[in-house]
Amino acid sequence: CSQYHKMYRTVKATSGRQIFQPLHTLRAAEKELLPGFHQFEWQPALKNVSESYNVGIINGLSGWTSSLDDSPADTITRRFRYDVALVAALKDLEEDIMEGLRDTGMEDSACTLGFRVMIKECCDGMGDVSEKHGGGPAVPEKAVRFSFTVMSVSIQAEDEQEEVTIFTEPKPNSELSCKPLCLMFVDESDHETLTAVLGPIVAERNAMKESRLILSMGGMPRSFRFHFRGTGYDEKMVREMEGLEASGSTYICTLCDSSRAEAAQNMVLHSITRSHDENLERYEIWRTNPFSESVDELRDRVKGVSAKPFLETQPTLDALHCDIGNATEFYKIFQDEIGEVYKNPNPSREQRRSWRAALDKQLRKKMKLKPVMRMNGNYARRLMTMEATEVVCELVPSEERREVLRELMRLYLQMKPVWRATCPAKECPDQLCRYSFNSQRFADLLSATFKYRYNGKITNYLHKTLAHVPEIIERDGSIGAWASEGNESANKLFRRFRKMNARQS
Repeated sequence: CSQYHKMYRTVKATSGRQIFQPLHTLRAAEKELLPGFHQFEWQPALKNVSESYNVGIINGLSGWTSSLDDSPADTITRRFRYDVALVAALKDLEEDIMEGLRDTGMEDSACTLGFRVMIKECCDGMGDVSEKHGGGPAVPEKAVRFSFTVMSVSIQAEDEQEEVTIFTEPKPNSELSCKPLCLMFVDESDHETLTAVLGPIVAERNAMKESRLILSMGGMPRSFRFHFRGTGYDEKMVREMEGLEASGSTYICTLCDSSRAEAAQNMVLHSITRSHDENLERYEIWRTNPFSESVDELRDRVKGVSAKPFLETQPTLDALHCDIGNATEFYKIFQDEIGEVYKNPNPSREQRRSWRAALDKQLRKKMKLKPVMRMNGNYARRLMTMEATEVVCELVPSEERREVLRELMRLYLQMKPVWRATCPAKECPDQLCRYSFNSQRFADLLSATFKYRYNGKITNYLHKTLAHVPEIIERDGSIGAWASEGNESANKLFRRFRKMNARQS
């Protein structure tokens, strides 16, 4: 603020023109955008949630007795009340919603009931958010951010049969449409603290499912119902929230019950079976062991659900991490091909290291790709191109293996837009139609030419990419739009606001 004010004064003094607004007008404008400004009510009133509407930022642990001894409880978490934040987000879209109503030719004053709002929820942990030189209280140096995006608003008029969508978020993966709800200094692996902090959010969300929001839009009270879809979680978070074993488990998929060996055997034909309710039932079976089975039999019966599912997520595939997971896999395949592992099945560590060095050197020289410690989105995007494959092929001795690598990458690049696109039916209809065929061909290549790699093992994301994409798209219409990207890119802002440039250094 002081920086801004200085700039405001300087510009005004030197140019005589007031280009910047004075601080107090900005403050006033900001108040309207922050939760807690607009009046609203719920019918029926929300269970266990106070009816006051002017609630701004609250302590995320409000309502919990302070027994967290290792870090001062009042610094752990800050959040908005969920319903208040949703109201602020809707009021932010007021003009778009009213315009949508006018465009569909609906009589503005007639439409007061039957609005339906689709909400995407994202939650992601960030490591290492230490203050660079802050003198604040001692807190764990990990943070978790929970946020939501208003994906669409539709309306079903009383006399109409079908819903009309009056607003769709054009950039569902931008940090601008991704509204933060809760910031906590918690390690995402610390299940107890995480569930304690998210507990109130889950409770508010469940209460809102049963009730309607009455909010004035365009000068008239209108009634909204909310539908929540938790799709912006990476696999680690989904497994934690849904009570599944960690991602190294034999039950490799958060969508189906397949084991790793089965998934490597049959790469393409699986259908989505898991759901939140089923996970809850399975947890009950795990807890009570009604058939008095041994641990192994019991685990096989519940397919790896061994903790209580805590937050309902929508079984989907996280497009961003899918990209990263598959790129890691290709990176390893490239190494193995440089060293011709198919001839020499168990190479020494030294050999592997030299292949990796050769690959990194080649990528750096020809593609200007610096080696990274952990695969990230940008590296994945650059690595998964035909250009990179050609560069790698220069190091692969045999011509037929080179052909196979090229073919693999060609198929992958055909498949990728389908789960990256916000609206695949519009953006890449041909690839969408050919997806099952391509994935089948891809799987055949892996199990034939790369048998040494896929004998009884396959990575989680590769399994999902091959087996589940068409089904998810048939159900939701898109995978890319529901990904966690918005939240991930807002993490960058969070770092920025904490004067924390650890990642860039």
